[in-house]
Amino acid sequence: MKRLFLLGCLGALFLSLAGCDKPEVKTIDLSKKETPVPKVAPSHKKPLRVAVGGMITPKEGFAYYRQFLDYLGAKLGRPVEYVDRENYAEINNMLKSGDIDVAFVCSLPYVNGHDEFGLELLVAPQAYGKTVYFSYIIVAKTSAINRFTELRGKTFAFTDPLSNSGKLVPTYMLACMKTTPERFFSKYIYTYGHDKAIKAVAQGLVDGAAVDSLIWDYADHVNPVYTANTRIIEKSLPYGIPPVVIRAGLDRQLKEEIRKVFLTTHEDNEGREILKKMMIDRFVVIDNSAYDSIRAMKAWVEKR
Repeated sequence: MKRLFLLGCLGALFLSLAGCDKPEVKTIDLSKKETPVPKVAPSHKKPLRVAVGGMITPKEGFAYYRQFLDYLGAKLGRPVEYVDRENYAEINNMLKSGDIDVAFVCSLPYVNGHDEFGLELLVAPQAYGKTVYFSYIIVAKTSAINRFTELRGKTFAFTDPLSNSGKLVPTYMLACMKTTPERFFSKYIYTYGHDKAIKAVAQGLVDGAAVDSLIWDYADHVNPVYTANTRIIEKSLPYGIPPVVIRAGLDRQLKEEIRKVFLTTHEDNEGREILKKMMIDRFVVIDNSAYDSIRAMKAWVEKR
């Protein structure tokens, strides 16, 4: 049974750190290797380096991200290099240093990168008609646990230290309960992948986990072998969807060319087919304010 998290604290963070209301979300969605996209003809242009975090999609979905980068390179007439990284900290460091140009990241790494070194929004995916997503708290299908509070003294899986849905949200929930992961759980681990966290719960390696709703829903639709053995016991409030970001300092004209390809992908048959496989409706422009509730939540937890 799905339940909304009892997160009364978040909304009132914009008025005082002691309150508890619902936030408003505003909007205007393989292996380790780096290889050039094969579809693009040889070019004198410098390759565009694009990172896809290992947490962004289940393993089954990476092939479609590679297809999308093929498509992007062909539309730009420029080589595109796919960069796969296992954690968000490494991706943010590469964006900061200029080692990569564009990245699919989680919402919290965007917030951190924007506030720390001027990381910019490029576009956001729209999925199921919206540009928001949720954190799901899951347990095994046969588990007797029905509430997050019942996970006290149990084992738990986070995804990445910088994941919003997979770390910040459940940590915030615990802070609202005046406790911490260290005090609440008997043990917790990082899986560095939402699909890996789902699998850990399904196989009984941990009692519960916090996962990205988009990834759980994708896996449940495409390959439900593990989601079928899990159960969602709580569902968070909505947050700004994990965006596509671009490093500060990238040539302004190139940035607009890249954005145009993303925003028009749904307008031709090849692009629509790729997006369908990614379970994305289209890419849209999103405003920085869509992530204010995450900033507020992060600030509140850090003051505790």
